[in-house]
Amino acid sequence: MPSALPDGEPVPADGALPASALEGAPERPLGFYLHVPYCATRCGYCDFNTYTATELRGSGGVLASRDNYADTLAEEVRLARKVLGDDPRPVRTVFVGGGTPTLLAAGDLVRMLDAVRQEFGLAEDAEVTTEANPETVDPAYLAELREGGYNRISFGMQSARPHVLRILDRTHTPGRPEQCVSEARAAGFEHVNLDLIYGTPGESDDDWRASLEAALGAGPDHVSAYALIVEDGTGLARRIKRGEVPMTDDDVHADRYLIAEEMLSAAGLDWYEVSNWAASDAARCLHNELYWRGADWWGAGPGAHSHVGGVRWWNVKHPGAYAAALAEGRSPGAGRELLSAEDRRVERILLELRLVDGVPLDLLRPAGRAAADRALADGLLRPESFAAGRAALTLRGRLLADAVVRDLVD
Repeated sequence: MPSALPDGEPVPADGALPASALEGAPERPLGFYLHVPYCATRCGYCDFNTYTATELRGSGGVLASRDNYADTLAEEVRLARKVLGDDPRPVRTVFVGGGTPTLLAAGDLVRMLDAVRQEFGLAEDAEVTTEANPETVDPAYLAELREGGYNRISFGMQSARPHVLRILDRTHTPGRPEQCVSEARAAGFEHVNLDLIYGTPGESDDDWRASLEAALGAGPDHVSAYALIVEDGTGLARRIKRGEVPMTDDDVHADRYLIAEEMLSAAGLDWYEVSNWAASDAARCLHNELYWRGADWWGAGPGAHSHVGGVRWWNVKHPGAYAAALAEGRSPGAGRELLSAEDRRVERILLELRLVDGVPLDLLRPAGRAAADRALADGLLRPESFAAGRAALTLRGRLLADAVVRDLVD
C-alpha cells in the first residue's frame, strides 16, 4: 500500500502561502505535476500513491471515480491560480504521472493540460510529458495526446524478459514498449523515454543486457534506469520475507549500473543525472531538472507534493478525500513545512550532486569541504570540475553517490 505522508503544520483552508514564498518568483521556473492515482493492478514493488478499482470500491464513492477525475484535478489548478495570484510566470513544464495516467481517456489528459494552459499559460518552449503504460495506448490515443499539446512521453518498459516482468507484476507484453516508441514517433512525439529497472530477483546480467539492447533498438532519445528498491509493505517485500524470491544485493546493483553506463554511452546517450541518460541536452527531462535544482512546482492530485519559494506541502492521499476537499472549496493540502536556509542548502547538495555538473564547492561547510577533498583523492569526484570550483561525481562516485552526499552535507 502507499507509504505514509510526512508530518507538518496544517495547510490553510484557502491554501495561502506566506508572502516570502513568492518573493523573486518571476526569476524561477514554474512547473506542474499532475498526479493520476489509478492503476489497473498494483505492481508488486510499488508503494506509490495509487489505487486499483478494488481498493477504491466502497471507499470514496463517486468522488473517487476516475470518470470525473480530470474535472476534479482542474479545480486544484484553479486553486493554484488563486494562491499564486498575479504571478506572471507561464508554466515551463507539465508532467503527468501516476499511477497509470493512460487509464484515463486521452481527452481527459488533454483537458487536464488545458486547465494549466488556461489558468497560467504555457511557455513557448514548454515541455509537456505524460507517463504511459504500453498496453493502454494505441496510435489513435497517442495522436490525440500529441494534437492536444503533449510533446514528450515516457513508457514504463522495466524489462524485456518475461520472467523478470512476472516478478515485478508488470502486465505488458515483452516487445510492446518498443512498438510504442515507433507509434509515438509516428504521432509526432520528438522526445520519448523508456523506464527500466535493474536488480529484480531472478534477473541475470544477460537479462539486463537484453533489456538494454531492446530499449536502445527502439530508438528513444532518453532512458531512465533505476535500481529496484524493495519497500516495506509491498507485495514483493512480503515474497522476499517468505523466501519465495531472493533479495538482490548492492554489488549486483553496481554491476548492472556499470553495464547500463557502458551500453547507453556507447549508443550515444550520455548521463546527466545518476539514473538518467539522454541523447542531447534537448532530450533531457526538464521537469525533473526543476526538482533537482529546487525550482518551483505545483503538484496537483491526491498525495502530490509541491514546492514554491521554500515552502513544501503535500495533499491528502485518498482520491475521495481529495475530491471532497475541492468540492467544499478547501485546499486538499494535508500538511506543509517551511524550509530554512540550512534545509535548502542541504537539499541542494543532496539533489544537485546527482547531476553531471555537480554542486558548487562554496555550498559546503568546512567538514563537508574536507570530505570533498577526501572524495577527490579517492577518485569519487572529477578533478577538472573540482579545479573549477564544483564537486561532480566520477563513474565510481556515482556508484557511491549516497555515501558521498552524506559526507558532503556535514
